[in-house]
Amino acid sequence: MKNETELWKEVERFFQENFDTEKHPTIDTLLFLIGIQELGSGKQKYSKDDKLNLIHIAVCRLLEPFGYYRFSHYDDDGYPHFETLDVLPELKPNEQQILMKKAIIQYFVDEELFPEDISILE
Repeated sequence: MKNETELWKEVERFFQENFDTEKHPTIDTLLFLIGIQELGSGKQKYSKDDKLNLIHIAVCRLLEPFGYYRFSHYDDDGYPHFETLDVLPELKPNEQQILMKKAIIQYFVDEELFPEDISILE
């Protein structure tokens, strides 16, 4: 079984191989790409507001299994909307980073994005 550090390396490898990201992409880069995946909009030019919306979609989707958000509906433009179930606690930047890494790993588990030969910690 792999620990979180090893699973995170697999996440980084996935983005590097599939999206040509740098070796250690920033969390914002990963959130942006997950937001695109969740919206299903594909590669295109995005405005600054669009990019912020995509990151917001990713954060809501990633924190949904942790009980902070629940999917509500899609609007007429196809954007997913979430309702807040619980307020996020105030976290220091490093704690935010840890939470988002755990959430991204969980997303990979839920979406079955890890290679089949990887044993996952549950």
